[in-house]
Amino acid sequence: MPITRRAFAASLAATPLLAQSDGAPLKSRIKIDSERTIAPIDPKIYGNFAEHLGRCIEGGIFDEGSPLSDKQGYRQDVREAVKGLNVSLLRWPGGNFASNYDWRDGIGPRDKRPARLEMAWHTVEDNRFGTHEFLNYCEELSIEPYICVNLGTGTWDQAQSWVEYCNLEGGTAMTDLRKRNGRTKPWKVKYWSLGNEMDGPWQMGHRSAEDYGKFALEAAKLMKWTDPDIHLVAAGSSNFNAGADWTGWNRTVLDHLRHHADYLSLHTYVGNRANDYYEFMASSLELDARTRVAEGIIRESLTSEPRSRKIYIAWDEWNVWYRARGQGREVGRRILEEHYNLEDALVVATMLNTFVNNAHIVKIANMAQLVNVIAPIFTDEKRLYLQTIYYPLQLFATNSHGTALELFKEGPTYKTKSYDEVPYLDSSAVNNNGNLVLNLVNRHRDQPMDVTVQLEDRKFSGTANAVEVNGPDIKAVNDFGETKVSATKRDAQAAGSTLRIRLAPHSYTMVKAATTSL
Repeated sequence: MPITRRAFAASLAATPLLAQSDGAPLKSRIKIDSERTIAPIDPKIYGNFAEHLGRCIEGGIFDEGSPLSDKQGYRQDVREAVKGLNVSLLRWPGGNFASNYDWRDGIGPRDKRPARLEMAWHTVEDNRFGTHEFLNYCEELSIEPYICVNLGTGTWDQAQSWVEYCNLEGGTAMTDLRKRNGRTKPWKVKYWSLGNEMDGPWQMGHRSAEDYGKFALEAAKLMKWTDPDIHLVAAGSSNFNAGADWTGWNRTVLDHLRHHADYLSLHTYVGNRANDYYEFMASSLELDARTRVAEGIIRESLTSEPRSRKIYIAWDEWNVWYRARGQGREVGRRILEEHYNLEDALVVATMLNTFVNNAHIVKIANMAQLVNVIAPIFTDEKRLYLQTIYYPLQLFATNSHGTALELFKEGPTYKTKSYDEVPYLDSSAVNNNGNLVLNLVNRHRDQPMDVTVQLEDRKFSGTANAVEVNGPDIKAVNDFGETKVSATKRDAQAAGSTLRIRLAPHSYTMVKAATTSL
């Protein structure tokens, strides 16, 4: 049965609140001055990713012949769930898949497209879902498309001609070909990535930083000469393995591309193989640290450039991924199908907080991926369910728009193997035209937390509303017909310049409250 926005809203009201722990509540305090801002939040930080991998596209977004699909082959129940996520930017076609993809195989009549050996994920690609199918899907759902070109086995000419095919009005062989294939008006794709994870030895066409920088520069020149209005994303560091010089890679790449790249791509996946809850809950601290280091490298690369020249960070692959990962699990169609629990959802919320708190430099982020493959939406042939990580992403993407605010925070901390001080409260705040949106994660597994929010220069007006993401325990998972982790409406107390709310153990809570000037 399709998951509609109305059904999602009904589920908020229907789910009972969880009982509080018997443990004494922790106490934390937040002070907010609305004039102490970080930056406007770019909606593109609430993006997603669809790769030709496993059942993300085939059997997920696109399922020809299914009674759940429309005449074009798009799964209608999946479409409704995607709408609920308010996806701002969708990256395609990969990922590792992109490094051996010839976009020309995926255009023209579907029945005449060639089947190709696909070497990233060891399958055969039938190419029935290609450029038109992707861009028409984005257009239908009002999603900004983001295309990753093949700079692994691909050529400069292939990258340039793809931009020409998608973006130019007419008068060339490529635009005439597009029109013969049924699309008169160009799509005007703005965002293009110069390859994927080229620092990784696992990548087809892997190069050194120097070689990649030189090669990507020539592709960038041709692509921007074709359409000067496009925005290019350079393949920054994805290889954070021990011994990998990820800072050196970024410096070298930016040395070559600082005049052409508009974003530096970074990737990260986190997990809990050690089954250490509190260490796992601290994952976003590493994300924040890497963001700040990359920001410093970007600033260094632009020291001789005009002040108007900007390069931003694109975390265009990020998620929790560790169970469905490893030897013997990454071949065929049913691969990388991670089943998420509550603690995964809490980590996702802290990572989204990190993007908001770095809104001045992080302007793109794409959760990997959209359906079935390490994804918030999971299907079989007849139905779907929403994974635990769907809820924080949906709440952020729907509500946390406007200007990110600096926060003064104080409260208890804990120690892990990696960090001496991890706050039990992880938070971000957004000013959306006078409406305050707070995103609060209580990392404590067993104790509730009383949070006091004090406004320095404004006061609350009306009722504060909250939505809590929680479940019976940190290992709770959702499944077909069984929703253990969900989003529940609740109230918070707001009077004058003070808001008070009790956060349940192991929970993420979004609070919205109208404010006015003092």
